[in-house]
Amino acid sequence: MMEETRARLVRAARDAFATKGYAAASMDDLTAAAGLTRGALYHNFGDKPGLLQAVIDQIDAEMAARLRAVGERADTAWQGLLDEYAAYIEMALEPEIQRILLRDGPAVLGDPARWPSQNACLEEVTRRIRALVADGAVRPVDPEAAARLLNGASLSAALWIAAADDPPAVLARAVAAFRRLAGGLLESRSGDRDAPASADP
Repeated sequence: MMEETRARLVRAARDAFATKGYAAASMDDLTAAAGLTRGALYHNFGDKPGLLQAVIDQIDAEMAARLRAVGERADTAWQGLLDEYAAYIEMALEPEIQRILLRDGPAVLGDPARWPSQNACLEEVTRRIRALVADGAVRPVDPEAAARLLNGASLSAALWIAAADDPPAVLARAVAAFRRLAGGLLESRSGDRDAPASADP
């Protein structure tokens, strides 16, 4: 019963936040849409920001699953990581992600780099870079430092796109620059295959 109540509130909030925006979505409208009371919202999420966090967690989990699928299609571990970052940046064009995660989320919940989901992402990327360094695919580098810089650059690119007057035009520039910057981690013996790709959006 509790899980169903939470799910109904998250569904209603996700729809309202995506269509109206966080500020314009009243708690009374949210609870009415879910067929519940304010008390249910307070009991399950504490307050409206808590409900926003739950919506973001749900969307973030869906994004992570999509990104894993992108990475699994790549020929190499490095290319998979790079493709996942590019796909993440491209998701900034999607209205729901753009509005909830990249606009309202930071305004209400603060720096996205400090969100719990980002910590899990940082740990995973650090692990993957450590493996790439051990395999000789990536130059010797501190794995955590590299992961933090790559995560920060991709997040900054996504936020830039979300705030731009012409998001598609900014996307092409952001992805091309990100690939070029990330390509600096590659060992030269990785071959010429990755070098041209790093310049393409």
